[in-house]
Amino acid sequence: MSTQIAESRTFKADPVSHAYSWVTGRGLGRFIAELPKIERFEEQFKTKSDRELRKYSLGLRHRAKSGESLARLLPEAFALVREAGRRTIHMRHYDVQLIGGMIMFNGAIAEMETGEGKTLTATLPMYLYALPGNGAHLATVNDYLAKRDAEIMAPLYEMLGMSIGVVEGQMPSDARRKAYACDITYGTSKEFGFDFLRDRLLIRQTREQGLGVLGTLMSKEEEQNELPVQRGAYYCLVDEADSVLIDDARTPLIISSIPGEAEERAVACYRWAADMAKEFAEDDEYEYDHDRKSVELTIEGRLLVRRLTKPPELDPVGLVDLYDYIERAIKVARDFHFNQHYVINDGEIVIVDESTGRLAEGRKWSGGIHQAIEAKEEIEVTVATGQAARITVQDMFIRYPHLGGMTGTASTSAAEFKKIYKINVIRCPTNRKVQRKLWSDRVFGTEEAKWEAIIEEIRELHAIGRPILIGTRTIEKSEHLAKLLEAEGIAHEVLNARHVAIEAEIVARAGAPGKVTVATNMAGRGTDIKLSQEIKDLGGLHVICTELHDSARIDRQLVGRCGRQGDPGSVRQYMSLDDDCLRIGYGPIRAKKLAAIGEKATSELNSYASLFRKAQRKIERKHFGDRKVLLYHEKMRKKMHREMGQDPYLDSPD
Repeated sequence: MSTQIAESRTFKADPVSHAYSWVTGRGLGRFIAELPKIERFEEQFKTKSDRELRKYSLGLRHRAKSGESLARLLPEAFALVREAGRRTIHMRHYDVQLIGGMIMFNGAIAEMETGEGKTLTATLPMYLYALPGNGAHLATVNDYLAKRDAEIMAPLYEMLGMSIGVVEGQMPSDARRKAYACDITYGTSKEFGFDFLRDRLLIRQTREQGLGVLGTLMSKEEEQNELPVQRGAYYCLVDEADSVLIDDARTPLIISSIPGEAEERAVACYRWAADMAKEFAEDDEYEYDHDRKSVELTIEGRLLVRRLTKPPELDPVGLVDLYDYIERAIKVARDFHFNQHYVINDGEIVIVDESTGRLAEGRKWSGGIHQAIEAKEEIEVTVATGQAARITVQDMFIRYPHLGGMTGTASTSAAEFKKIYKINVIRCPTNRKVQRKLWSDRVFGTEEAKWEAIIEEIRELHAIGRPILIGTRTIEKSEHLAKLLEAEGIAHEVLNARHVAIEAEIVARAGAPGKVTVATNMAGRGTDIKLSQEIKDLGGLHVICTELHDSARIDRQLVGRCGRQGDPGSVRQYMSLDDDCLRIGYGPIRAKKLAAIGEKATSELNSYASLFRKAQRKIERKHFGDRKVLLYHEKMRKKMHREMGQDPYLDSPD
C-alpha cells in the first residue's frame, strides 16, 4: 500500500449514527412506552392457532369500522402483525421496527438507516390503516419494487385476512380496479397520480353525457372498464419519501390532449432551431443566466434569426415565436446531455432521474424541452400537446388525510417536509450500533488526477479481496470508469440506467469477495447488499463516492450501502476542482478560477473540501427555493380556477 494512501486513510465514526440512540433519541419516549403493551399481546397470540389469529384480526376490523380509534388498537394490531410475520415469512419485527411503524402511523416520516428493514416495517402501519376498510396505499419509486415488496409481504397480510393488490404500468382498467379494491395496494406515485387524473376525466365525461348515477347502474358488463378505478384517498405510506416527495416534486403528472392542426409546423420549427442553434455564440448573440439556467437572445441574436434561411413551413410563424424556439434549442444544447440527463431507447428520449439514476419511463420535460431534445438527436419529434389533466406530486399526496413515509435520508430536508407536507421527520434508532467508518476526503486539482487516485485505491483494496462499490453522478462517467478498470485488468460490473432489468442482481452481488461494482446513484436504494463473515473480517464493503451530488441526501444514500445492520464498512469521498458541483454552486467565473488553481496543483488539495460542501448547500437552497415557487404558483392556479368555477386538475391552461 502506498504511503500517501495509507496516511490519508484516517477515519472518524459516521456522525449520522450518533443521532440513532435509544437514550438521546428525541421524540421517541412515547413510542418506547408502547413496546411492553405490544409484547404482552404478542405473548397471548403465540398460543393461538393460525385460524384464531385470523379471527382476532377480523375482530379488530369490526372494532375499527365501528369507530374505535386506530391509536387504541395499535398495540394489538402491531402484535398481530409481528406474530404473523414470524409464522409466515419467518421475520419477527425488531423493537426498532415497531418504533418505525409507530412513527409512520402517527403521520411522520421515519428515517431508518439502510438495511434496517423498511419493507417489513411498512406492514405495521399498512395493516392498521387498512382495518377501517377504506384502503391503504403504499407508494414506492418503481414497478419492480412495488411488485417485489407486495409479493414478499403477501403471506403476512393474507394470514390476517387482508387482501393485497399491485398497480403496475400497462395494466388494464379492470385489473387496476381490482387492485384498488383490495385492503392494501402497492404501486408507484406515478400510477396513483395518473389513475386519479383518468378517473377525474372519466367522471367529467360521464356528467357531460348526462349519464350520472343512473347511467352507471344501467351500464352493461362489457362497459365496466369505463368506470373509475380508484375509490378515494385515505392513507398513503411513501417509501423512499425524499425521492418521491422532494426529488420528483417539480415534475407534474400530465395527461395530454389531442394534437392540433399546427403539428407539422411545430415539428419544422423544432428541427430548424436545432440545426441553427450552433450559429449563436454566448455573450454575442445570446446571454446565459447561470442561476436561472435561462437563455435570452441579444439584439444581435434577434437580427441573426431574421437573416437565417428558413423553410417554407415557417413562413406563418411570427418572429417572437422563432426567438423562443432558438432560445430553447440553445438551452437544450447547453444543459441537457446524452447519457447524463437522458438516453435513447427504441427511438424515444427517456429521462434519467438525476436523484435515482433510474429511467423515468413515461415522463417528459415540459415547455417544449422534450421536443427540442428530440430535434437535437434527430429522432421523431412528438408534438407538444395541450393538457387534458394535470396534478403535481404535492397536490396528489396532500389529498390523503393520513400520510406517512420512510427513507434513509430525510433529516436534512426536515424543514421542507414540514413546510410543504406538514409532516415531521423522526429518526429511528438502529437495531445494532453503526460500524461504518468515514475515511478522510481527498481533493485533487483535476478530474484526471482524481480518477488515477480512485483506480489506485480500487487496485489496493481489490488485491486483498474487499468488495468495492463506486458511485458516479452520470451514466457517462460510470462508463468512463469502467473503461479505466478494464485497462487495468480489474473485473467489474456496471450498474446504470442501461442495466435496469438486472439491477437487483447486480446490487445483491456487490458484497461478494473481490467484487467491484460501478454504479450511478440508483445503487443507493431498494436491494440489500449482504456480506459473508469473511468479508466482515476484511472490513466489509468499501464505498467510493467519485463526486458530490446536488443534494447531500443523494450522497448519503450511496454511503448507506455499507455498514448496514451493524456490519463493518468504510466510505471515501473524492472531489476535484473541475467538478460540476463547484460550477453549479458558485457560477462559471469562480469555477474557472478554481479549475485554474487545480491545473497548477502538483499534490492533493484536501483543504478545499469545505468549499465543496458549501457549494452543495447553495445548490440545495436554490432547489428548495424552486420548489417553494412551484408550490406557490400551484396554489394560486388552483385558487383562480376554483374562483372561476373550474376544476383545477382538468381546466389547466396549456
